[in-house]
Order: sequence, then C-alpha cells, then structure tokens
Amino acid sequence: MSTVDIAPADIVPVDGEVVDGKPPGVIRIAFRMWRTRIGMLIVLVLGIIALFGRYIAPYGEREAVGLPFKPPGETRKDTLFGSANVGHDVWSRFLYGGKPILIAAVLATGLALILGTTVGLIAAYNRGKLDDALMRAMDVVLALPQIILALILISMFGASTLLIVLTVGTSTMPRIARVVRGTAVSVVERDFVAAAESLGESRLRILWSELLPNVSGPLLVEANLRLTFSIGLISGIAFLGFTPDPGAANWGLMISENRKGLVSNHWGVTLPVIAIALLTIGTGLVGDGFARAAAGIDRAKGDS
Repeated sequence: MSTVDIAPADIVPVDGEVVDGKPPGVIRIAFRMWRTRIGMLIVLVLGIIALFGRYIAPYGEREAVGLPFKPPGETRKDTLFGSANVGHDVWSRFLYGGKPILIAAVLATGLALILGTTVGLIAAYNRGKLDDALMRAMDVVLALPQIILALILISMFGASTLLIVLTVGTSTMPRIARVVRGTAVSVVERDFVAAAESLGESRLRILWSELLPNVSGPLLVEANLRLTFSIGLISGIAFLGFTPDPGAANWGLMISENRKGLVSNHWGVTLPVIAIALLTIGTGLVGDGFARAAAGIDRAKGDS
C-alpha cells in the first residue's frame, strides 16, 4: 500500500485561512475589509491633525487676527478660514482643538476597558451572589444618564481633564462589563477551564490567560463602539462650556462659541463639526469591521 505525503498545514494554506498552522485572528480578518481600512485611515488622519496640528498652525490658539466672525479675506492677517468669535484664527484654533478631545476619549475608553473587563470576567467566573451583586451595581450606573452624571460631578468639583476622564470611563464601564460577562459565561463551562482548575492554576491566571483571550473578539468591537460614544460625549461636555481652560481651543467648545456667527463666517462651526463627525464615522467603520470579523461574516475573503 503506497503512502502519500501530505504537506503540513503551515505550508499549504487553504483559501488563505491558515498561516503558520493557525487560522487568522479577528484583527487580521477585519483588516481585509475595506470598511476597516477606510475607517482606520480616517482615524489616523484626524488623529495626526489633532495631535500634531498645533506645530503647523499659522497663529497661536489665542492670537487675534481681526474682528470677530470675519470671513477669509476680511481679516487683518492672512487667514485660510477667517476669524472666530473673539477674532482668533479659525484654522489655528481648529488645529489646536482636537488634542484635548482625542486624548480624553482614548483615556476614558481605556479606563472603561480595564474596569469593565475585570468586572465582567469576575462576574462570569464567580456565578452566584458575587455575580448578582456586580451586575446589579452595573445596572445602577447604567440607569444614570452619562451626560447628567458628568455635569453633576463637574459642577460639584470643577472641570478638569482627570475628572472628565474618570466620569466618562466609569459611566462607560457597565456596558463593557455586560458584554464581557455575557461572552465569558459560556467560556467558563468549557473543558480547558476545568483542566486549568484541576492543575491548580490560580483564579487570576484563569481569568487573564484562559477567559480573556476567548472574549477578545467581542471586546475589540465594544472598545471601538465605546470610543465612538466617548468622543461624542466629551465633545458634548465641551460644547456646554465645561472645559478645564475655557480660553483654550477645543472642537466642542468651538462649535458653541461660533454658532452665533454662522451667517458671517460658518467655518468656526463647520470645521469642528466635520472633524467630530468623521472621527466618529471612522471609529464606527473600524468597529463594524471587527464585528463582522468576530461574527464570521466574509471570514474567507473580507469584503475586498
């Protein structure tokens, strides 16, 4: 009886699905899709503008270039988009104003991920009274509108970046905790968790080495979704005037400051509105790509 040599799986992939003997992960599958690539491109471009735009701004964020709400060509100095509410250069304010929102949103989302993932994994692994107590506590936080909670705390303790990050992060945490807990409940019942327990692995190691990798797909999707909402929420807080430095440039504050001059010069509102909208669209597209990858939609070829 003759034998047939079969190439190893890591040498002969099937439909591009096997690389080095392993199927591609959620991230690799997601980035096959054009929606993820386009979303990431939008986020990267706006992120670069927000973080480094101040270094190419033609004027300072508080430097006056003319009378308020003057369109391009009618200011004392050469401006690309005219002047803002107190005579500042709109373009320079825009280049300065994205960093506070982007950094606060990323930090708040990161805090929410750490806290929410921890609570969700602990609740899923320790079923019973601890699970009920943690989830009911999350329900209480969920019942409080995020924007109202933020405004109450800011009015009590004053506006600061740290307070805004803590408020948005902790109020976002329950949504992540519920997703992680719901995904991890079924993982806890699987054989490899029981095997780890029988080998004497610590609970902490089981949570982070056995459960966490198996909920990473839904967690990535939720992280992108929460980042999108954090950007909108922090922009809304700034729009209402609650910023650490009311005179500093901020996209949300720019919309509020310049809305009275829409007829004279709309660019003070248009630029930050477009930037915030594109940033949320970009993060939404990335999140949608991860969601489709985690669900197995277009797993073999993406949508390219």
